[in-house]
Amino acid sequence: MRVVIRPVFRYSPLTPVMLRLAVVFEWAASFVVPVTRDTEVERVDFPGFHGEWIRPPGADPDKVMLFLHGGGFFCCGLRTHRRLAARIAERAGVTALSVAYRQLPASPLAVSMADAHHAYTWLVEQGFTDIVIAGDSAGGFLALTTALTARDEGQPGPAALVALSPLVELDHLGRAEHPNLKTDAYLPAHRLPKLRTMLLAGLDEDPSPARRDLSGLPPVLIQAGGAEALLYDAHLLAARLCAAGVPHRLQVWEGQLHVFQAFAGPIPEGHAALDEVGAFLRSATGSGHAAA
Repeated sequence: MRVVIRPVFRYSPLTPVMLRLAVVFEWAASFVVPVTRDTEVERVDFPGFHGEWIRPPGADPDKVMLFLHGGGFFCCGLRTHRRLAARIAERAGVTALSVAYRQLPASPLAVSMADAHHAYTWLVEQGFTDIVIAGDSAGGFLALTTALTARDEGQPGPAALVALSPLVELDHLGRAEHPNLKTDAYLPAHRLPKLRTMLLAGLDEDPSPARRDLSGLPPVLIQAGGAEALLYDAHLLAARLCAAGVPHRLQVWEGQLHVFQAFAGPIPEGHAALDEVGAFLRSATGSGHAAA
């Protein structure tokens, strides 16, 4: 990550042309991020975007996880995160709906948030009552804002939230002093101020979860790597949840990088972390499925 990914993210110009080239990560994932042979994947179409059902063996079809992938709101998608979503769903004993929400440079944050909430609304309208929401990095941002929008609009809320290395504050001022910023294995958190202007197009105010009233949210599990820059965000989110009286658990995995759960296998701690996620979600949905 330090040798290959970090230089690309750190030095590539943040222009629409360069952001469009980030699709290479999604293309490459078709060859290097497979799911188990018994896992079923089925496309779902929404207005202007799409998603996919991920059905691990033995998953309860009535218990659903809405999964929102990370990637800084400009890269990654269903393919890069298919295995991560499938591993969580298998451990939790649920069916997953993973969403390819629209991103930069074609669509700003307002559209990404609207797509995520549209997918959640669709699940509610389909009659699902045991819904949980999970996301990593930028997907953690969307998991939180989706639950907050559902609360504000009087919709039934999710049973639980999982935020893996979540981004919860678009303003970089507080994070800029964090000691992990210079040593993070690949995340270019220092470039967030440039992205922020593009992301906030069409919005009257910054919708960062850390800036909002978090009261009324369901239980939240937060996981972060001890060596990543967004450890700042994980601690900030935990503090805001505590102030709002929301049940939550923060797990910091010593020495780990950003979204290390996605690299479970080469990083054995990733499997242990995913087991924790699965147990948390089984408890929230009442699933009796055993952890993988």
